[in-house]
Amino acid sequence: MSEFNFYEELKASLEQAIAYKQGDHTQARVSVRSVPDFPITATDVVRVRTELELSRQTLAQVVGVSPRTVAAWEAGRAAPSKTAQRLLSLLESDHSLVERLMGS
Repeated sequence: MSEFNFYEELKASLEQAIAYKQGDHTQARVSVRSVPDFPITATDVVRVRTELELSRQTLAQVVGVSPRTVAAWEAGRAAPSKTAQRLLSLLESDHSLVERLMGS
C-alpha cells in the first residue's frame, strides 16, 4: 500500500479542475441526481404549522420569510417557493429541525 501524499493529491485535483475548466472533461466524474418535487398546498402549510404547534410568526422565523408570507401561503394567495416547500416537508418529517433552526 502506497503512502498518501496530501500535497500531490491536492495538486492533481487542482490540475484536473483547471483542465475541466479549459474544456478537458476526460477526467471528470459527474453525478446526476433527480430531486423530487414536494408540492405543498395551502392546506398543507396550515397542517404542518399546526402539527408543529407554531404560530405564523414562529414558522416564518424558522423558514426565513415574513409572517405575511406564511399567511398568504395559508390563504392560497401565494405558493411557497420550491426551497420553502422542501423545508416545510423536512420540518413535517422531522419536528426536531425546528429547535435546530431556531438555535435552541
